[in-house]
Amino acid sequence: MTPDITPRSWAMVLALGFVWGATFLFMEIALRGITPVWLAAGRIGFAMALTVVVWLMLGGRLWLTEARAWGALIVVGLLSTAVPFVLLSWGLQYVTSGFAGVSMAAVALMVLPLAHVFVPGERMTLRRLIGFLIGFAGVAVLIGPEALAQSGEALEPLGRLACIAAAGCYAVTSVTMRRMPPVDSFGLAAVPLVIGTAFVIPLAWLQEGAPVLPDGQTLLVVAVLGLLPTAGANLLRVLVIRSAGPVFMSLTNYQVPLWSVFLGVLLLGEPLHPSLLVALVLILVGVFLSQWGALRRLFGR
Repeated sequence: MTPDITPRSWAMVLALGFVWGATFLFMEIALRGITPVWLAAGRIGFAMALTVVVWLMLGGRLWLTEARAWGALIVVGLLSTAVPFVLLSWGLQYVTSGFAGVSMAAVALMVLPLAHVFVPGERMTLRRLIGFLIGFAGVAVLIGPEALAQSGEALEPLGRLACIAAAGCYAVTSVTMRRMPPVDSFGLAAVPLVIGTAFVIPLAWLQEGAPVLPDGQTLLVVAVLGLLPTAGANLLRVLVIRSAGPVFMSLTNYQVPLWSVFLGVLLLGEPLHPSLLVALVLILVGVFLSQWGALRRLFGR
C-alpha cells in the first residue's frame, strides 16, 4: 500500500518525537520518589491496562493467519517493554535524561547489522556501512573512555552501558517483529505489554520488595509515563505506520535525542557537555546516511 502522507501524518510524527523525547525527563523526575524497577512496572502496568481495553474494543485479534510465533512474541514482549524499561530506569539514576535520549538514536544503527543477517533483502550497502561506522563512532563518544574504567568510584559508566543496552533491546525487537507472521497491529501493541507486565512486577517484588505508595506527584508522573509515551504513543505509532508507512515513522529517530537534550538542559538544568553534542551529531549523520535511500524514495515521489 502506498504511504499516504498528510498534514495529519506530520502532526502525529512530530507529537511522537516530542513525547518520546520528554519521556526521559519524566522518568528522572519520577525516580525521586520511586525505585527504578517499580517505576518500570508502574509504567508498563498503566500502559497495559489502557492498551488492552482499546485492543479488545477493536475485536481482540492477534494472529491474522494460521502461522503462529509465540516464542518471537515473548521475545518482543520482554525486549520492547520490560527489559529496556528496567535498564533505562536504573541507568537514569546515574546519567542525564539527555544522555538517555541520545542513546536511543542508536537504535536505527544497531538494526543495520542485525537486519543484514536476519532479514532478507536488507543487505548492508556501502552507504549503510559508512553511516553505521559514523554512527558507531558517535556511540563510542557517547559512552566515553571512562566506561572502561575499573575504579568503582561511581556507577555512571554502568548507567551509560545500561542505556546503550536498552537501545540494543529495541533493535533486536525491531528485527524480530519484521520476521513474525502476519499479526494485528493493535494486538502487537497490547500483548507484549501483557507479557512485559507479567515479567516486571515479580522482578520488582523480588528486587525491591513490596511496593510503597509514592507521593501524589510521583504517582501522577508514573501515570503520565504509562498513558502518554507508552500506551498513547504506542497506539499513535501504529496509526502512523498504517497510514504513512514505517520509513516516515523513522523520522522520529531524529527528533527524540534533540528533544531529550533540549528539555533536560532547559527544565532540569542538566549540563550540556561538548562530547554529548559531538555524539548527537555523529549518530544523527549516521542514521541519515543509512536511511538516505528510503528517505529519498519517500519524499521524491
